[in-house]
Amino acid sequence: MTNNYDKLIFKIPVESEDYTECSDFVVISIEEITQAAMDEGRNKIIISTNLRLGLPMENINKIAGPFIEAWAFEIFSDVLEDENNEYHLINVEAGERLSMADIILQFRRERKRQSSVTANVDVKATSKDIKNSGRSPNITSFARIRTAYIEDPDYIFVILSIKHKVYSRREPDTKMMTGVMEVVDFNAYDLKYISDSDISYNPALGTGQLQVRDIHYVTRQERTIWEFSQMLDKKCMASGKGFEGWYHYAKKHEWIKNE
Repeated sequence: MTNNYDKLIFKIPVESEDYTECSDFVVISIEEITQAAMDEGRNKIIISTNLRLGLPMENINKIAGPFIEAWAFEIFSDVLEDENNEYHLINVEAGERLSMADIILQFRRERKRQSSVTANVDVKATSKDIKNSGRSPNITSFARIRTAYIEDPDYIFVILSIKHKVYSRREPDTKMMTGVMEVVDFNAYDLKYISDSDISYNPALGTGQLQVRDIHYVTRQERTIWEFSQMLDKKCMASGKGFEGWYHYAKKHEWIKNE
C-alpha cells in the first residue's frame, strides 16, 4: 500500500487554550503532594512477613509496583480528607483494572467552561538498587492513547515515576523479618510534553506500546496534541508496522474521516 499519509483527511484534535496552564498546574500539584509526604516521613511501606530470613531481595521489584501504586493512592486520599486542602484536590479515584490510569485526580480550577481539571495518573515504580531500572518501561498502548486524544483533546496523562529502595529489619520481639519499601525520589511528566527523542515505540505488543527511554531523565518539548499525535503515527509507521499497519489502526479507531 502506498504511503498517502499526508493526503488523508484526519480528525484533528484541538486542545483548549489553557491546556498548558492546566497541565502544569496538575503536575506541580502532584509533585508537591508527593514531596510533602516524603518530607513528613510518610514515605515508608512496611511489609510484615513470617519469614525469618527476610524478603527475596533479588526479585522484590516484581511486587513493588502494586505497593507503590497503593502508597500513591493513599497520599492523595489523605490530602482529600481535608476539604480545604491547599492543592484544591476535590476527588481521587482508583483506575479500573486494565485502564490507562492507575489513579484519577480531579482538582478545582476555574476555566472558561469548567470549574475543574482532571489528571489521569500512571504510576511507575523503579528501583534505586537495580541497574537500568526505569529504562524503557511500557507506558501505554499506542492506539488507546491516540484515540483518547481524539475523544478528548484536553486529556491529561501524567506519568508519576517513583523510585524506591527496599531493605529488611528484624523485629526484636518476634525475631521475624519486616520489609521496608522506602520512596526516595520521584518525577512527574505530562506525556504530551515528553520529547520525541525520549519516546520510543515497541511494536511487539498489540497495537504497540509507547515507552520512555529513561524515565528518570526526560526532556520537555512544547507541542500541540495534533503534533504529538503525528509524532506517534510516524513512530508507528517507522516500526515493522509500516503505513499499512498504521492505516489499519486509523480506520479501526476512526482517526481519519470517511473517504
